[in-house]
Amino acid sequence: MNSNALRWTCQPFDALIAREVYALLQLRSEVFVVEQACVFQDMDGLDLPAQHLLGWAADGRLAACARLLPPGVKAADVVIGRVITAPWARGQGQGHALMREAAAHCERLWPGLPITLHAQARLEAYYRQHGFHTVSEPYIEDGIPHLEMNNRAPA
Repeated sequence: MNSNALRWTCQPFDALIAREVYALLQLRSEVFVVEQACVFQDMDGLDLPAQHLLGWAADGRLAACARLLPPGVKAADVVIGRVITAPWARGQGQGHALMREAAAHCERLWPGLPITLHAQARLEAYYRQHGFHTVSEPYIEDGIPHLEMNNRAPA
């Protein structure tokens, strides 16, 4: 295990302890609200039915996270959302590790089901590296251009 490896946990919201919830919401606020200058309702009710994938650094800081939604909650497919790598952890491959972990946990939780994500358009090439294909025209969500992508084979 290299010094950059994260300790991954994946659990439902009700299994998170208060400090984990605080770290999760703090990181999402730091990146989505402050860094991206986007005022939006982060706590949208979808955390409750979700599985929360958290990547912890050796020093106890939350380095990466994603929200995994079961099929039928936000879309017919499984949905990976709220994908974040902490600013201090970027450039070390943690984002790619996060996506590999997210896909693996989705497969473990919901075997064989397709995965959809609503990606910021600027990250389209990044998600393509993880087997996702663009299936929508660009649209604006919370003032930021997005694309719907999924991991089904292109038609």
